[in-house]
Amino acid sequence: MKKTLILSLFFLLTACPQKKESKPDELSTPAESRVELQAAGFDELNGWQQDNLMEILPNLQNNCNRIRKITSEKLGKSRIKIDTKLYQKICDDLDNSSFQNDADLRSFIEQNFTPFLVLDDGVAEGKFTSYYESQINASFHKHGAYKYPVYGLPDDWVEINLRDFDEALPDKRLVGRIDKKKILPYYDRAAIETTGIKAPVLMWADSDVDIHIMQIQGSAVAHMDNGQKIRVGYADNNGHPFRGIGSILKENNVLAPGQINMSAIKKWLKDNPQSAQKYLHQNPRYIFHRIITESGPIGAFGIPLQAGRSIAVDRDIVPLGAILWLSTTAPDGTPLHKLVAAQDIGSAIKGVVRGDYFWGSGGDEVLDMAGKMNAVGKYFILLPKGQRNGLDG
Repeated sequence: MKKTLILSLFFLLTACPQKKESKPDELSTPAESRVELQAAGFDELNGWQQDNLMEILPNLQNNCNRIRKITSEKLGKSRIKIDTKLYQKICDDLDNSSFQNDADLRSFIEQNFTPFLVLDDGVAEGKFTSYYESQINASFHKHGAYKYPVYGLPDDWVEINLRDFDEALPDKRLVGRIDKKKILPYYDRAAIETTGIKAPVLMWADSDVDIHIMQIQGSAVAHMDNGQKIRVGYADNNGHPFRGIGSILKENNVLAPGQINMSAIKKWLKDNPQSAQKYLHQNPRYIFHRIITESGPIGAFGIPLQAGRSIAVDRDIVPLGAILWLSTTAPDGTPLHKLVAAQDIGSAIKGVVRGDYFWGSGGDEVLDMAGKMNAVGKYFILLPKGQRNGLDG
């Protein structure tokens, strides 16, 4: 009887129609994808000798602080395996080392890691996009143009995992709301923005378009009307599937395929406010936020992201905390060869050779670069020396 009730709850909370895109914790790799690792030398990494590695040193140290807290044998549950204890030993050595310049850090990495080219069924090249930390204008008080709420977690919002009730059930996280002692799916975006919800309002923004972009990017810097700058980060979501606004506008023939970049999307939405809401509401996912005090937006790995040195990956493939050598092209056509850390995920970041490069924080000039990046590239994952390979359990 207990299992029957829990299964009924499972079907109730998952009854909403599924779209193409999935939420991050539902991502899975297609069965036909075959992950392969090909050992390489550092001399095979284009630009390895030219990268300013001292830039990423603070990020590596933050990475290690998080890795030291991991108690599982491997980092995460990804298909590429990284031995936790071997990585933690490297982290201890990193903390006990003194680096005067790039050459010192480069030598340390070469002594402690082996690069492996990551291939998808023999193919090394894949798709690399980018994202950024956006900006909004906001006020702590609702007045004038400041009329769009930035919500924290709602009072009636709940999350459950079926396996907490019965170990035989799927290990699946569900989000819903409590209504008269029943758990129901949470409201979708249209309902939230049309009728409102019982939730703390962190601040009031002057643009619903900017809020939507903040939710896509996951975070923003709020420029308050009292002169303050406050960082707003991801708290959680309403449990509905994500639909990208670019795909929605393309399907409705609003923008031509060549115009599908975030700069053009933002301009069209702001220039057409009456039509914009109709299309924005076709993305049922809604993000709730929190105010954070860290030096950068917090990624899925739980540490601040670093501009140009953090990347979102498919964590079914790559464990968060791994360091990668990225080899792709920037939107202006210049080569982009850098050491980055896998510290975030994204609903559209799915696949063996797939990444979303964190461009940094800023206004429209950063949006222009981040929104236009859609490049072919490859990456090498750096595995601790002493680890036999990265694909055995």
